[in-house]
Amino acid sequence: MDNQGEILIAVLRMGHRPQRDKRITTHVCLVARAFGADGIFIWRKDKKIKENLDKLVKAWGGNFFINFKNYKKILDEWKGIIVHLTMYGEKIDKIKEIREKSKDKDVLLVVGAEKVPPEVYEKADYNISVGSQPHSEVAALAVFLDRFFKGKNLYKKFEDAGMEILPSAKGKIVIEKDFKTQRS
Repeated sequence: MDNQGEILIAVLRMGHRPQRDKRITTHVCLVARAFGADGIFIWRKDKKIKENLDKLVKAWGGNFFINFKNYKKILDEWKGIIVHLTMYGEKIDKIKEIREKSKDKDVLLVVGAEKVPPEVYEKADYNISVGSQPHSEVAALAVFLDRFFKGKNLYKKFEDAGMEILPSAKGKIVIEKDFKTQRS
């Protein structure tokens, strides 16, 4: 079900505006999946993102969920740890404490698009800053997940993947397992 065998790591994408944010929200989904999260909640429904992500998971493997739900409901109902990734939070060094506390609690990582409502800062157990300079929520999520999992998820293999990229110093090597062929 997840990365640590017992807990769920989910991302809450705040403020998704379908016409304006579709590429960035898609990148948040891609990074969340590739760096070890189990799924994402998006507070505004976007059928196209769901379709694209479902196709990606089918081709590249894994069990990554995407749900659309009001952010207030998610924050109110979340039973585990809530970590809001923001420029205005405490230093990311708190990640050791978060990792320790999450051994038996699910973790919700909140990333914004538009201005995040003050209630998110209040409901979060941790407001964590990935640096103190303007940066993208995609970068913050990648840095946080990489440090949270100590780099172990960068080379994770999905057994049910239909496609796999093999490391190569030059060129592209993609194995298409469904067809038992190799493309270079």
